[in-house]
Amino acid sequence: MTTPNHERDDEDRERTNVVHLPVRHADAAPDTDGLEPDAAIAGQLLTPEESAELDRRMAAQKARAAAGAMVAVVRGGVTHDRTRRAVRAVARNAFYVPAGGAVVARQVWEAHTTARHQRMMRAAEAAGDFAAVAEWEERQARFVAERHRRIMAWLAAPVQVVKAVLVVLVALVGLLVVAGVVLAVTRAELGAFLAPFLTAFAVLSGVVSVIDAVWGAVSVLAPFAALGYLWHVGRTRTTPPAWVAAGRPEDRQDVPITPSVLVTALRDLGVRELTKAIKNMGDAGAGMLGLIRIAGCGVEVDVTLPSGVSTKDITGKRQRLAENLYRHEHELFITIPPAARTVRLWIADPGALDEPIGPSPLVLDETLTADLYTGRAPWGQDLRGEAVALPLLQRHLLITGLSNQGKTAALRALALWLALDPTVEFRIADLKGIGDWHMFHGLAAELIEGPTDEHACAATHMLEEGVAEMERRLAAVDPETHKNGVTRDLARAGSGFHPLVLVVDEAQQAFMNVAVGQDKRPYGGQKNTSRYFMAARKLHNQGRAVNVILWQGTQNPTDQNLPKLVREGAHIRASLVLGTETEARMALGDKAVNGGAAPHELRQGLDKGTLVVAGDGVPLPPQQASITVRTHFIDGDDATAVADRAKALRSRRATRTTTTDTPARDLLADLVRVMGEDTKTRNEILRSRLAELDPGSYEGMSAADFAERLADLGVASYKAHGGVMTTRRSEIDRAIAERDETGGE
Repeated sequence: MTTPNHERDDEDRERTNVVHLPVRHADAAPDTDGLEPDAAIAGQLLTPEESAELDRRMAAQKARAAAGAMVAVVRGGVTHDRTRRAVRAVARNAFYVPAGGAVVARQVWEAHTTARHQRMMRAAEAAGDFAAVAEWEERQARFVAERHRRIMAWLAAPVQVVKAVLVVLVALVGLLVVAGVVLAVTRAELGAFLAPFLTAFAVLSGVVSVIDAVWGAVSVLAPFAALGYLWHVGRTRTTPPAWVAAGRPEDRQDVPITPSVLVTALRDLGVRELTKAIKNMGDAGAGMLGLIRIAGCGVEVDVTLPSGVSTKDITGKRQRLAENLYRHEHELFITIPPAARTVRLWIADPGALDEPIGPSPLVLDETLTADLYTGRAPWGQDLRGEAVALPLLQRHLLITGLSNQGKTAALRALALWLALDPTVEFRIADLKGIGDWHMFHGLAAELIEGPTDEHACAATHMLEEGVAEMERRLAAVDPETHKNGVTRDLARAGSGFHPLVLVVDEAQQAFMNVAVGQDKRPYGGQKNTSRYFMAARKLHNQGRAVNVILWQGTQNPTDQNLPKLVREGAHIRASLVLGTETEARMALGDKAVNGGAAPHELRQGLDKGTLVVAGDGVPLPPQQASITVRTHFIDGDDATAVADRAKALRSRRATRTTTTDTPARDLLADLVRVMGEDTKTRNEILRSRLAELDPGSYEGMSAADFAERLADLGVASYKAHGGVMTTRRSEIDRAIAERDETGGE
C-alpha cells in the first residue's frame, strides 16, 4: 500500500530532531579559559555541556570586563583633579564654619574676661618689655572694675525696668482716659469715651501680627545668616589645613606672606622649643612678629624669638623655612639685627630674583661723568630693588668668589665709572690675560696682561712702584700747608696727589708666585719676605691718606692665596658665591657672617654677578652688617665704548705693557743709545730718556726699580756730588762686554 507523499513528509519531520550546535568562528576572540581555539577554527561541534560551559565563561568574562571598566571609571572620577579640587573645596568650606565659631567664641570670651590682658602680658614679658607688662596690668585692673560696675548695674536693672514699665503704663492709661473724655464731651456721646482704648488695642494687635509674621521669617533665615557669618569669619581669620587648602603646595607659589603664614612656617620648622612656645602663646605666636614691610621685590619682617630659641636654630633651617613659606631657598635671606633673639627675614616674590635687573647707567647715559670725591659708582640693585652706588674715595677694595661667577665684570664696572674722572690714574695687572681689561689700553698708565710667573712678577713691581709713589707723596705732604690732608682741590691741582688706583685681577697668582728675585726674596707667599705681600700691606697701611688705592680680585680665598692681613686691610669686601662658610668668613670677616652674610648660600651658575658686600662706606640698611647686590653686567663691547668715552675726556697716554709675546727691551743697548757721547749721566735723566725712547717699556719706572734692574745687569751706580745717583758709561760698556763673553748667560 502506497503512502501519499504529503503524509510521508509529515512523518519524516516528526522523526527528525534538528539540533543547532554552537560553532566558534575563526574570527572570534580566543578564549582565555582554556578551550582550544583550533577546535573552533576546525568547526568542531560542542556538546550541550561544553556549550553551556562556554556560555558561562563568556558571560563571566564580559562581567569581569564590565566590572573592570566600571572600576576604571570610578577610579578616574575619584582621582581626577577636578574631583580632588571639589572635595578640597567642600572640606575647606566646611572647615570655615567651626573655625569661625571658634574665633567668635574666643572673641566673646576675651571681651568678657581678662584673657586678652593675660596674653599680652605674657607676650610682653617674653619680649622683656616690662613697661608694657605694667601698662597691661593697669588696663586689666580698670577692666575688672568696669566689669564689676556693669554687673552691679545689671543686678539692679530688673527693678528699674519694672518701675519704668509701670510708669509708662500709668502714663499711657491716663493719656487714653483724657482722650476718651475729650471725645465724649465733643461728640456728646458716652460711647466715644472707649474709642481711644479700642484704637490702642487695634494698633497693639497690628504690631503683634507684624512681629508674628516677621518672627517666622527671622527664625528660618537666622540660622543661615549665623552660618554665613561664621563661614566668613573662618575664611578671613583662619588658615585651613594644608590638605584642604586651595590648590596643591606646588600650585601655591603665589601665597602672600601674612602673619598666619609666617607663624605657621615657624611653628612647622622642626624646632621643638619654638613649636611648643607658639602653641602656648595666647595670641598663637602673633606677638613674635614685627611689622611686615614691603621691601623691593619682596617683604621684610623682624621675628622676636621666644626664650630658649636661638637665632642659629632659625638660620640653620633656611631651606625648610623657605619651603614652609612656599619659596625656594634662594628667595629667603636671614640676617641678624642688633636686637637680642631677633632674626630679620627678607622674602622675595616668587621668581623675582631670576629676572635681570637691566643695563648699567654707564651704558644707558653716554653723558655720564664721574667725580671720585663727590660721586658714587653705580653698581647694581639690592634685594629691595633700590639702586646701589658705592663711594670709592680712599677705599681699598677686595672682591672674591668662585671662578666664572662675574668677579672681573663686577670689578671692571667700578673701574669704568672711575675712568670717567680724568684725574684718576690706573695701573692694572690682569693676571688672567684673556683681554678682560684690554679696553684700558691707552687709558691706564700700565697694563699687564698674562697668567705667567713673569706677569705676576711685573704685577709685584707695579705695586712696589705704587709704594714708592706713596712714600714720595707722604714725604711731600706739608703739615703746615696741607692741614686737611689731600683734599679734592689738591688732588686736581696737578701737584702730584691725583688719585692712583692699582688694580690686580686674579691676585692669587701673585700671592702664589714661586719666583725669587736677585735679592733672594720670593715674589709670592705670605711672609714678611714676600715682595707682593709686603707691598700690598704697605699700601693698605698708608696709601689711602695720599690717594694711592689698591683693588684686588681673587678666587677661592684661603690663607695661602689671600693672607689674613691683606684681606682685612680692604675697606670694602665683596664676595660672589663661595663653597663653604669658612671661605665666606675669609672673604667678608666674622662680623659680617655672624650678622647673616652668606655668600656660600648663593647658587653657583645661577647667581652670577650677585655679591654680598660689607665694609666701610657701603650703603648698608639700618642695623645690618652686609648687603646683597645684584650687579649690572657690562659686556666687552659696552665696556670698550665706555672706555672710549673716558679716553675722550683725557689726553691719550701711552700704556706701559708687560706681555710674554714680544721680546723684552735690551736695557744695556738702550742705555748706550740714550747716553750718546756722555761719559756719565744722572739716573733720573736716564729714566726720563728711556721713557721717551719706549714709553711702553720704561714709562713709570721708579728709581728703585731702575737701580734694581741695573744691579741685575751688573752695572754699578754711585752717588755723585749732592747724593745724586749717577751711572758711568764705562760700567755699561763693561757689562756689555762681560755678557758677550759669557754668551748672555
